[in-house]
Amino acid sequence: MGSMIEFARPDGGSSKGYLATAGADRPSMVVIQEWWGLNDQICGVADRFARAGYNALAPDLYEGRVTQEPDEANHLMSGLDFSGATHQDLRGAAQHLQGIGGKVGVVGFCMGGSLTIAAAVHVPEVTVGVCYYGIPPKEFADPANVAVPLQCHFANQDDWCTPEAVNELDAALQAAGANAEIHRYQAAHGFFNETSEANYDAASANLSWQRMSDYLAANF
Repeated sequence: MGSMIEFARPDGGSSKGYLATAGADRPSMVVIQEWWGLNDQICGVADRFARAGYNALAPDLYEGRVTQEPDEANHLMSGLDFSGATHQDLRGAAQHLQGIGGKVGVVGFCMGGSLTIAAAVHVPEVTVGVCYYGIPPKEFADPANVAVPLQCHFANQDDWCTPEAVNELDAALQAAGANAEIHRYQAAHGFFNETSEANYDAASANLSWQRMSDYLAANF
């Protein structure tokens, strides 16, 4: 449904990404990849948003590199300039979508979930965020500074975004008076990714999509 495009960054450079469109009068979503890269699964999420009536742009944060190996994915994620990705790639994607028309939200998974909260803090074009099982370092994106509606989806069987870490995030958001809600699922990290034989949980994925759809409809 979509295609690869090139879009401008605020610093005058350019980035590439996968764009799926629903129409000039529709709201838009920046879709942020997992640590695997901009693969077919993430492009499929963008297509799904387009079918649901949203323009969707998934920036290629690894510049064409994609992997299925956890060690290589960890290496790629560790080498990512998170500040540059947030302030340049994600903000550039949000500005590009603004040019199509309508408000802009952001959704991300795993590494992209962390960047979703970062975008909710640092990218002024973003009006709503949906985070899947990702929490950024507080020194980079303090949840107390989230100024837009934020919905989060976390797995109870997760050794990265542990239940304890989610409790801390929840407490910080509540203490700041953020407009945020957190949902937890009896599933494993990555439960939304239908290509993961080990972690995909259809019931949790479908419930989270419905909750997200309702949340976006109420906040766009």
